[in-house]
Amino acid sequence: MNKVILGKCAGAMVALALLSACAGSAVAPSTGAFNVTYVGRTLLVNGRPVTAERISPLPRYATIIPDRHKKSKNFEYVINDYGSYASIFDYPKSVQEIGMIYGAGGQGCTNVLYGYGKKIFWNVAGQNQITEYQVPQKPLKTLSVAYDFPSSCAMDASGDLAVGILYASGAGGGDVVIFKNATGSGTAYSTPLDEEFFDGYDNQGNLFADGFTGDRRGFALVELPAGSSKFETIQTSNSVEFPGSVQWDGTYLTVFDQDNDAVYQYTVSGTKATLKGTVSLSGAGDCAQTWIVQGLIYCGDADYGGEVFSYPAGGSAIATLTGSFDLPLGMVAAKK
Repeated sequence: MNKVILGKCAGAMVALALLSACAGSAVAPSTGAFNVTYVGRTLLVNGRPVTAERISPLPRYATIIPDRHKKSKNFEYVINDYGSYASIFDYPKSVQEIGMIYGAGGQGCTNVLYGYGKKIFWNVAGQNQITEYQVPQKPLKTLSVAYDFPSSCAMDASGDLAVGILYASGAGGGDVVIFKNATGSGTAYSTPLDEEFFDGYDNQGNLFADGFTGDRRGFALVELPAGSSKFETIQTSNSVEFPGSVQWDGTYLTVFDQDNDAVYQYTVSGTKATLKGTVSLSGAGDCAQTWIVQGLIYCGDADYGGEVFSYPAGGSAIATLTGSFDLPLGMVAAKK
């Protein structure tokens, strides 16, 4: 695959930043071109609600080079702002961007509960841009929903696809649309959420989603138990400040807190989620979406691009993915 780089070497930049950007290092989101506002605690960028908590203009150019001698058929995708592009990587073979998928954006998911997806991944970039890709970048099919701003997605072990609605004018905000076998027009399920940010299945086929609810925009975690048609609210034993990725990690249901840069590990019984562990990511800007694989957690960092951390150890990033970024919102990993 030919490497494609978006040049961002123009403009009044300091010499170090100029040299780093032209050499292919990480480029900070072009926040100067964004019209940023808030409705409650929900961030709107150019009039479109996004799942990131905040945007910082501070760039990061440092990188840690991994072992280049390992053979890899793994691909990672840093998915940028809605309707823009996804940056393709092949870590741990390298940390350099190797290509792009234009027209992508938002969040991604794949056909495993955690780890590297098997040959495909999905991208929710907009109302009629719910697209399945064959690794590394071949579009296969597209689904759509009848709501303004779909955002998140998750797949269960049987191949059903759940798409969350971040916001909708009128009815539909906070709903989740489930496509049986990832086909057809989907079935909409109402949730207690006003705004749905992220969703994920556990190993029993239960679907969880988080977001905000109520006028005060308080965090909430909800569940659609396997075989049920009704979402119910799950009470967490700790406070979560800002919605983040919901994912099964092989042992626990995890919820990422964007405000605290932390993964909360839960066991769930009935309508209660009990905190069993916390994995803190040091130095992250704003992990708008995270993706857990064995031994690692990837961060689609709205401030800095793409980062790799040890999991469940946490701590500082062990690698920084370098390429061209424009408000990263998503991160997903798949293999051939």
